Amino acid sequence: MSSEEIKDMRGTLTQPGKNSPYRERSVQENLDLFEQMKEGLFPSGSRVLRAKIDMSSPNLNMRDPIIYRIMHEDHHRTGDKWNIYPMYDFAHPLSDALERITHSICTLEFEDHRPLYDWLIEQLIQQDQPRQYEFARLNLTNTVMSKRKLRQLVEGGYVQGWDDPRMPTISGLRRKGYTPESIRDFCNRIGVAKAYSTVDMALLEHCVREDLNATAQRIMAVLNPLKVVIQNYPEDQEEFLEAENNPANPESGSRLIPFSRVIYIEKEDFMEDPPKKYFRLSPGQEVRLKHAYIIKCENVIKDKNGEISEVHCTYDPDTKSGGSASQKKVKGTLHWVSQRHAVDAEIRLYDYLIKDDQNDDNVEQDEQDFLDMINKDSLITLKGCKLEPSMKNTEPGSKFQFMRQGYFCADLIDHKSNRLIFNRIVGLRDSWAKMNK
Repeated sequence: MSSEEIKDMRGTLTQPGKNSPYRERSVQENLDLFEQMKEGLFPSGSRVLRAKIDMSSPNLNMRDPIIYRIMHEDHHRTGDKWNIYPMYDFAHPLSDALERITHSICTLEFEDHRPLYDWLIEQLIQQDQPRQYEFARLNLTNTVMSKRKLRQLVEGGYVQGWDDPRMPTISGLRRKGYTPESIRDFCNRIGVAKAYSTVDMALLEHCVREDLNATAQRIMAVLNPLKVVIQNYPEDQEEFLEAENNPANPESGSRLIPFSRVIYIEKEDFMEDPPKKYFRLSPGQEVRLKHAYIIKCENVIKDKNGEISEVHCTYDPDTKSGGSASQKKVKGTLHWVSQRHAVDAEIRLYDYLIKDDQNDDNVEQDEQDFLDMINKDSLITLKGCKLEPSMKNTEPGSKFQFMRQGYFCADLIDHKSNRLIFNRIVGLRDSWAKMNK
């Protein structure tokens, strides 16, 4: 029978199906035909093997479903060795049984297929019978979980592969820097449900923040450097200041950070004409350098285009952080890196793959509608960033908190001793915890 004939005789939800005229063939005749299918004696699509169940069943999946079909095509693993292939509904329960699966977890769209799963198990498997259980799939905002759409992103060059840190694959999450503990915590928090729902990506980010807050070493990194010259600090002098590796974990120890006359701060931490309640560096204003001294901006140097090229400051030697003589209080504290000791790095800032709070359930099936939802700014690469010298020998996969920036991971593939590359795992701001509160 042709596929059109099979479909027409299948019936509807309110009308029973009709038996195939070939339904009452003998066992031997069926075995002979199936052997010829297996040997490749029939063209593709000319024969199918169907299970004889019940053409009047209220469940359309039980109306003599197709379980084998002919396909003369190269398989990516077995080449042209096979001429027949099982349908998913047939292969699923049998492979579960052969592999001694006890609980086969499926998404809700397979609920109507469970009677066929159970029927095949009952007919063909005597011991170690598996069971199928259906739950709602995990939907996350700002990303896609559909394998078809993920493949479309990979093959269309919208991402750099299946392990791209923007992809919701295990390899993508691992490369971005998500820890196994944070993913397990996330799964424990959301549990399983029978009803369709969408989980906010912010909850997953909250879980990784909680984990890394307790384990990640704090370091100072300047992503958009602005040169600061401390005029009253001796040119040939340098000192090493002690800093805790992780204040949340007293056992993490401490490290020494070099300090010298010329340092880098973030460009956004200086404003020549600041608004009210601006507590960072500006002309005549004082701020504290983290783990170091209080400095005061004296003047600004600009290039021929009028852009600020460097800032000149003075420091108060009696305000050394942690020193007994330091009683002075200021409202702003900035991170910094010594110019003389800084190491260069490339920083990759990853953002959500899908704009707004959309996910693949919200996006129409039309290909262009889906592609229009892609966030074109989901990756921003910063070069010439300045890091503490302790970062020079970091291993791929190492995770850190860049103070006031977020959590970052040394890229598993591109990070090398002579080319430092860090991926942003997540920012410091915890929007989920804030909303929850």
